[in-house]
Amino acid sequence: MVPKQRKVANPLALFVLAELMPGPTHPYELGRLLTEHGKDRNVRYTRSSLYTVVNQLLKAGFIAEQETVRDTQRPERTIYTITETGRSELRDWLRELIATPRDEYPQFVSALSLLMVLPPDDAIDLLGKRLAILHHKAEAARAELDTAAANGIEWIYLVDDQYRLAALDFERQFVTGLIDSLKDPAYQRKWHEMAKGMA
Repeated sequence: MVPKQRKVANPLALFVLAELMPGPTHPYELGRLLTEHGKDRNVRYTRSSLYTVVNQLLKAGFIAEQETVRDTQRPERTIYTITETGRSELRDWLRELIATPRDEYPQFVSALSLLMVLPPDDAIDLLGKRLAILHHKAEAARAELDTAAANGIEWIYLVDDQYRLAALDFERQFVTGLIDSLKDPAYQRKWHEMAKGMA
């Protein structure tokens, strides 16, 4: 299935539309909500990129200006609301992302494809460092999930965190097995033979 061409293709747009579902708000508040809801772990953005996406969504007709608020304490703020077209776009885009796996190009996978360039001992040392970081991240993620569950947060609001933890656990298992493979004397001999051939 070929992914649909989107009028606004930046993934940040999904989060902006979703945050506008409960009700109208302004971009500064959208940024605060994204951070408060932990969505800044799922999408990168800056204040500038947030305003850019808001303008793109406005131009595409997915959101609309509701009112401009003026008071003496703060600068003028424009309140935005999601349109029916925006609601349809959000749901359609989410359906596609959930149903259709996409080819992604993580940097670690790229590095793994070139792993044989490094001497085995060097690769083992580097992977050991990565494994320690992964362990720390997994423990932190597990603690966050436990705290959220203890605070009564429904599991449906934590599926992205559960996926992140599962991915960390998988990567730890994979890296551990890869280190063991690199320690195999047969691989070490083969690598040294290849290195001599390329010298």
